[in-house]
Amino acid sequence: MNTGLGLFTFVVFTRTAYCLWPYSFHASCKIDWSFGLNCTHVNTEIVSQIKKWKGPDNCEQGGQKCLYELIFSNETFIQATHTTPVKKYIDDMTFHLQVNQKTCSVQGNSESRVWYAVLDYGTNYCNLHNIIEGAGLDKAPGYSEDTADKICTQYTSANCEVY
Repeated sequence: MNTGLGLFTFVVFTRTAYCLWPYSFHASCKIDWSFGLNCTHVNTEIVSQIKKWKGPDNCEQGGQKCLYELIFSNETFIQATHTTPVKKYIDDMTFHLQVNQKTCSVQGNSESRVWYAVLDYGTNYCNLHNIIEGAGLDKAPGYSEDTADKICTQYTSANCEVY
């Protein structure tokens, strides 16, 4: 009988916490973008921006538009990392590109490798957003971005000039 009550209490607590907690339970971000551009062009711009911000040069100006590393890329998938300049935390990033009629749909993901990371001041959002903005893709025709705090930790309070 006590096992059943314990399981019930755990389920109720977990469901309540999930409903009340506005963020993911691990520091991460998922963003869906749409661009009125050819996916080959979008891919080239993202890869070029990651390579441009590979070293520590931009770290000296403040912010985190530096220390990106390209791991792998092909026509429909890009894998990279971002290392935070001060604490040297590593976040894993992916971009999945899909042709959708005359537009390019991209799903970006960034996730902290640190197992205990819960809140991140919007860092995982900025990891992705900074690459898109740095490449100028936020100015592309048909540009749209879709995310929310529930799937992108602290998205609404992110300051990408700092993070």
